Amino acid sequence: MKKILFALIGMLASQTAFSADTTQPRVSIFSTSTDWEAVTGLSLSEYRGAFIPDSKLVKKGIVLYYLDGFPCYGLGTGVRVWIGPNGQNHEHIRIACVAAPQEIKFAYRYASRDADDATTTGILTCPISNKGRDLTIDMSDCTVGPDWKEYR
Repeated sequence: MKKILFALIGMLASQTAFSADTTQPRVSIFSTSTDWEAVTGLSLSEYRGAFIPDSKLVKKGIVLYYLDGFPCYGLGTGVRVWIGPNGQNHEHIRIACVAAPQEIKFAYRYASRDADDATTTGILTCPISNKGRDLTIDMSDCTVGPDWKEYR
């Protein structure tokens, strides 16, 4: 009986030693943005952002896609904005925030107004001034970050 017990223990030990897990670890992403009110204890409020265009940045037209980031996340169709040359813009961003943001980030690409959605170029970071829940984004103060290919 002792021989059988030792043989079983030996087989289990050798099987464990030879079956080392060589697979990649699984990545689990949990987004706290789905319940920031619960995470922070603060209430969400809606903010609207208007743009002051900068012709050097806008060029022939620029499409901005709001990038979610604490303390805000985008609301529906208010996360994509087109700003055209000569200040053509009647669109606003709409975001929900637990506190007024200090800056805002966008993925951007250059395009005319009716251009189809396509891959963006990189990231644009803009400081914000606010009066209550009305945000102003002066594009002359925005910083153009690296292109996406530089993140690799």
